[in-house]
Amino acid sequence: MTDPVGPLDASRIPRYAGIATFARLPRREDVERADVAVVGIPFDSGVSYRPGARFGPSHVREISRLLRPYNPAQDVHPFAAQQVVDAGDMAVNPFSLDEAVADIERQSDALRSEGTRLVVIGGDHTVALPLLRSVAKDHGPVAVVHFDAHLDTWDTYFGAPVTHGTPFRRASEEGLIDLTASCHVGIRGPLYSAEDLRDDERLGFSVISAVEIEEEGVARAIERLLARVGDRPVYVSIDIDVLDPAHAPGTGTPEAGGMTSRELLRMLRAMATLNLVGADVVEVAPAYDHAQITGVAASHCAYELISAMAPRR
Repeated sequence: MTDPVGPLDASRIPRYAGIATFARLPRREDVERADVAVVGIPFDSGVSYRPGARFGPSHVREISRLLRPYNPAQDVHPFAAQQVVDAGDMAVNPFSLDEAVADIERQSDALRSEGTRLVVIGGDHTVALPLLRSVAKDHGPVAVVHFDAHLDTWDTYFGAPVTHGTPFRRASEEGLIDLTASCHVGIRGPLYSAEDLRDDERLGFSVISAVEIEEEGVARAIERLLARVGDRPVYVSIDIDVLDPAHAPGTGTPEAGGMTSRELLRMLRAMATLNLVGADVVEVAPAYDHAQITGVAASHCAYELISAMAPRR
């Protein structure tokens, strides 16, 4: 087996030069194999408020030029310990939610067919449903760790059963998630009624709210999260609006009182002990992103997830 091909050497080629791939990594077609593939899904036809997340993948790739090959927080070289590639963007139908969801599932199956784990850059949160459908074919019901300001377990929106606010209800109903091991993190803000929380619990999620993280601390939140998921296969889904708008203004449905980027990254680093089978970072909307603040946060989330997937020696 050949050694992994890493990012371009920034001491020879300036970071701002060349075509932007995630962290300046090789493209999938340039290497023999891929342990982890970063793939974009430029799709936002499922949003209910501000659009623009279709431009998230290119935005995150551009700012990811600043990522470096050694992660001291996890003491790992994520691009040397495994072959990580940029697999480009999935082409999906922007005018049909049903066709788009089917397209994403089919393309995810193809990318994962040789054991490659995906770290997806969205796109809106609708994409989590077909990604979970794909992952469950190999792993069965997975523990979903969902970082978000919102539950995303609503039933329908204007009669549509699949939108960015419904993926985890559909996933629960379809038997894609482990009802005893899944968890929302960072939930906050107004709901439609108290019934939303009762429905959510019935669908298989526990909640670590933003207020609980503030009151109990990140260490306690990590302890609760790890106890909840145990040794199950884990899928991590990050809606960037889990962060406070001060840390992530570029998103479609911002909510006050969120996590800091430091808190979120610390929680992601704690997942290095888990069996991560896939992940997504979604809802980055560049049109609202002053000074690339949100893109920076999203690129680092993906970097910490890739680092957590790296084998330890």
